[in-house]
Amino acid sequence: MTQAAALLKSSRRVVIKVGSALVADGETGEPDRAWLKALTADAARMAERGQQLLIVSSGAVALGRRRLGLGRRPLDLPQKQAAAAAGQSLLMRAWEEALEPFDLAAAQVLLTRDDTEVRHRWLNGKATLDTLLGLGVVPIVNENDTVATEEIRYGDNDRLAARVAQMIGADLLVLLSDVDGLYTADPRVNPAARRLDVISELTPEIEAMAGGSNAAAGVGVGGMGAKLTAARIAQGAGCATVITHGRRDAPLRAVEDGAACTLIEPSLSPSAAYKQWIAGSLAPQGSLTVDSGAVTALRAGKSLLPAGVRKVEGRFGKGDAVLVLDPSGREVARGLSRYDAAEAEKIMGLRSDAIEAVLGFTEGPTLIHADDMALSARPVRA
Repeated sequence: MTQAAALLKSSRRVVIKVGSALVADGETGEPDRAWLKALTADAARMAERGQQLLIVSSGAVALGRRRLGLGRRPLDLPQKQAAAAAGQSLLMRAWEEALEPFDLAAAQVLLTRDDTEVRHRWLNGKATLDTLLGLGVVPIVNENDTVATEEIRYGDNDRLAARVAQMIGADLLVLLSDVDGLYTADPRVNPAARRLDVISELTPEIEAMAGGSNAAAGVGVGGMGAKLTAARIAQGAGCATVITHGRRDAPLRAVEDGAACTLIEPSLSPSAAYKQWIAGSLAPQGSLTVDSGAVTALRAGKSLLPAGVRKVEGRFGKGDAVLVLDPSGREVARGLSRYDAAEAEKIMGLRSDAIEAVLGFTEGPTLIHADDMALSARPVRA
């Protein structure tokens, strides 16, 4: 069994990116229902194994062009947004029809770049996707092209897929392409080009092999360069990436059966990458001083409850990074607060079941969940 096949069979959460050229028939502009049915059979098999699958799907603009009679001519931004608005419902209908025979429900999720880069929106998006996946639903994610301007666009769904994989802590990102992996040169131009089966590090030399965007992609916009950019994002988040040929029936089963592909290995686990990001990449916006009992609980891997908090400092918002300090002011941890500073002050020292009565709502029983916390090194004792 290849390394890629083993990962595809064992990964807990998998993100699949599907391009416009796979979803929409290039001749008719209609959904390619036969291909979608084969892919969703793959999804059903993975769901039976207990895996959680999220699909990032292009195709709204491609399907909407035909509905609006826009033909194949180049579109300006308002026309693209109009086509996306007209085609998104067609795209979701195609996915729903493909998933229904396998008793899998689909859920539409439309994102802009801000949804993965603005902290409170990132947290909201993560909570929604985690809930959907936990319910056994297959989220169908696309860029919100109807409202996205150039300033807030991802630009291609390869990068969107990588950001979503980062958001949900996915173990594996599968990018379905029009080639079966990364080659030392474009195999359609250079017959001597050699495919790279496994990549451990994305060096400048490897990235140079991707060349420019694939001008022959037709309705799509992301070439191999975009896929390697996505793989770098995923790698930093502890997520492996597989690039493989999508234009075959049941492309995921094909990888499991040993079909050609390129695997880009992660640099560390998703959980470790996330906590490393919290510990080293976010500037704390405030602090929470906790009692000794809370310190002991945090060191044991528990979440921070309001009952253990004794002091709130700073002007932080929901989702901002904050320091957790022990009674003597030493840093115990850093984490993402589920409440803003004013709310934290109102509920500190209280039992979790009192939060809703005090605030009129609840974001959950914890101020900082253990999953969103990076513990600091224990102080050295003399």
